[in-house]
Amino acid sequence: MLLELVKFEHSVFALPYAYIGAVYGVAAAGGVWPSIADLAWITLVMVGARAFAFAVNRAVDKEIDARNPRTASRAVPAGLIKARELWAFAAVMLAAYLVGVWQLEPIVRVLWPIPLAAFIIYPYTKRFTWLCHYWLGLCLGLAPVGGWVAVGGPIGDPAPWILGGAVLVWTAGFDIIYATMDYECDVRDGVHSAPADLGIPRALMMTRVLHVLTVGLFVAAGWLMGVGWPYYAAIGVAALLLGYENAIVSPDDLSRVDAAFFTFNGVIAMVVFAGVLLDRGLSL
Repeated sequence: MLLELVKFEHSVFALPYAYIGAVYGVAAAGGVWPSIADLAWITLVMVGARAFAFAVNRAVDKEIDARNPRTASRAVPAGLIKARELWAFAAVMLAAYLVGVWQLEPIVRVLWPIPLAAFIIYPYTKRFTWLCHYWLGLCLGLAPVGGWVAVGGPIGDPAPWILGGAVLVWTAGFDIIYATMDYECDVRDGVHSAPADLGIPRALMMTRVLHVLTVGLFVAAGWLMGVGWPYYAAIGVAALLLGYENAIVSPDDLSRVDAAFFTFNGVIAMVVFAGVLLDRGLSL
């Protein structure tokens, strides 16, 4: 039940970008590939942090979820998981996160509270502003920056920050699409989202702009990192997928929101990661 609660399979949205940050961070530090150990610890950090964030999110949003027919059957609002069980799980995931952090570069041991603070703040943002989508984007956008510095990449290099910016606006865009599913409940309950506050047509137009910006930022990050053609080819494929994702969702037809959110965005992350691996492999 706890595994279903946090949906570990959704790690595909952020984990590939942490690996991408690590791959290029090692190169920027003069290395070749991240070690298996570093990748294992990065995985533990990412999974632990994400599971902790999901547990906190579910606890904070319990009442909101209970009022929404789409989410009322979730384990926490349905009462299938007790509060003490949820917080015990969150504590274990936090411990896993901290164990992983202490195996990586020393700078990570200083910066570790930043992602947790972002995750804890996120569920409260929807109570105040439709910019909550961008805060979620910030949470995922930290993945490539974290992967970069975790293996010794210089934190002052602009490349990981531009890469993180690409992930930020990509995430904000697809989260806006996802929020259309809760439009009526959000309006009724005063929960803020771009669709609820601005209207679905304007919100979906915002997503299109954000996804164009996503492609531009990925290209800019690639230029800064001096990548080869496989990276740009992967971004080209990702751009086509983003275009199709936006094309299948419209204010008049929201029936394919699930596909646009889960399927396409998971594939996009994996396509970009595959391009990075091929790029680094051919450059050696």
